[in-house]
Amino acid sequence: MWSVPVPIPGNPLGYTLVYALESPRGPVLVDAGWNHPDAWEALRGGLGMLGIDVADVHGVVVTHFHPDHAGLAGQVREVSGAWIAMHEADAALVTLIHGLDEEAHRDFQAEMLRRAGAGGDDARVPASARPVPPARPDRTLRDGDLVDLPGRELRAIHTPGHTPGHLCLQLGDRLFTGDHVLPDITPHVGIYPYDRTDVDPLGDFLMSLEKVTSLGPLTALPAHEWIFPDVAARAAEIRHHHEERLHTLAAQLTAHGEPLTIWEIAAMMTWNRAWDDLSPMLRGMAAGEAAAHLRTLEARGAIRRVSGVDPVRFQALDS
Repeated sequence: MWSVPVPIPGNPLGYTLVYALESPRGPVLVDAGWNHPDAWEALRGGLGMLGIDVADVHGVVVTHFHPDHAGLAGQVREVSGAWIAMHEADAALVTLIHGLDEEAHRDFQAEMLRRAGAGGDDARVPASARPVPPARPDRTLRDGDLVDLPGRELRAIHTPGHTPGHLCLQLGDRLFTGDHVLPDITPHVGIYPYDRTDVDPLGDFLMSLEKVTSLGPLTALPAHEWIFPDVAARAAEIRHHHEERLHTLAAQLTAHGEPLTIWEIAAMMTWNRAWDDLSPMLRGMAAGEAAAHLRTLEARGAIRRVSGVDPVRFQALDS
């Protein structure tokens, strides 16, 4: 088993750790990296330093459909004939993405921002906002399925939250965690469109963290940052962080009293930099995360969604 850091151009995360697992039929990759010429050369060169030719890759199992994980899977398949596998929920999203043209995607984004209460530059969707869609998978996985890794037992563990079909992958006493559990940062958990009522991604994420905690002190092999021991302890830390954030947000809504839009709520929350210093793209991601926290509070009966208003607004139950 080896890891290859594959750069993400222009992204503060820096790189995606792509893992290569040996098998008699050829290596299986866990994730593939961003679809960019520099990333492709880094992947090919890194595997080459390990004595692996991309043409010999047997398969690519994708932890989730985001472009820094699934982006190069299609190119690996073109060169090697390898299969691509991901969870069925993310596979459905990939199909949906392929069915949206650029104009439909921009219209979707613009309406989502409007419904959240964004205005001015925040409500403008740049023409370059959509990354290249990932390749459609050849195979889909469910919770508990074994990945096609001859001679070894690599088990898929469904851990929704960061995406609906996010997978962790257990190999003995090691767990490939994708973006579900990272050693220093907490993964983004958002809801899109922001005002959906049929899903609760943060609630799913918290339950997924409990699932990982129950696996015990496995060694974590994440897709970003660095390998670390005791994934259960880190999962418990992340869960505590979000529970504190939910408590703080509920208290803020109670103190404010009046109904607020998703955008107004996102602006009053604490981020890794001041709201005014966030770019429109980062504000959009912050709003998605705020919406996920609001949805969980709503599902728990701690706040309510005001009916019959546009943009969407939330307030404390006793307001």
